[in-house]
Amino acid sequence: MENSYEEGRLLLINKPVDWTSFDVVKKLRYVLKVKKIGHAGTLDPLATGLLIIGTGKFTKKLNELQGLDKGYEGIIEIGKTTPSYDLETEFDSETEWSHLNEEDFKRVNNFLTGPIQQIPPAHSAIKIGGERAYKKARKNKEVKMEPRSVIIHKFDIDTSKLPDIKFSVSCSKGTYIRSLAHDFGKELGVGGYLKKLVRTSVGDYQLSDAVDLDEFIRQHNEGN
Repeated sequence: MENSYEEGRLLLINKPVDWTSFDVVKKLRYVLKVKKIGHAGTLDPLATGLLIIGTGKFTKKLNELQGLDKGYEGIIEIGKTTPSYDLETEFDSETEWSHLNEEDFKRVNNFLTGPIQQIPPAHSAIKIGGERAYKKARKNKEVKMEPRSVIIHKFDIDTSKLPDIKFSVSCSKGTYIRSLAHDFGKELGVGGYLKKLVRTSVGDYQLSDAVDLDEFIRQHNEGN
């Protein structure tokens, strides 16, 4: 079995919460005893969902897979903000939102659908001057992030349980859903942050075909 992983396999893993994508790769490198292993498309530690892992010769395909469109589901909570745009950091503002109506949500939803300019979160893994942005942000250093062009192909929202807004998004590579949540709240004038995120697809690869990390390890160990 180990030889097939060393030769090359593509694995669909459901990343657990509080694990970095690198944590998953590191764990699988140890369990599978392979030298070449990587992942396509980083997921934030608080996000769960589809993480594509390549071993052996399949690591060469990861860049190509990383460029595919991605699908997400989650929850944006309006009326509160955090510096990281998610629950990694403490709330730094709270604003009344009860005056908002369906027309407000529809306007902002339309504004953030299609080709948009987006500024990545300061708490991200993008390198600035050779250092990860989140490391600078955690030291309270000034972090200047450059805007990037992304495409939001589909952005469906459910406002039936405010201040939580359930959403599903289909988007181009390089899209930060934390930034989308932040911008959604900002355009509403009350702030917002990403409360929950699940990656449901990468191209034609679906979360429904993925295996929980613990279950994959258990199956592998039983097969050896």
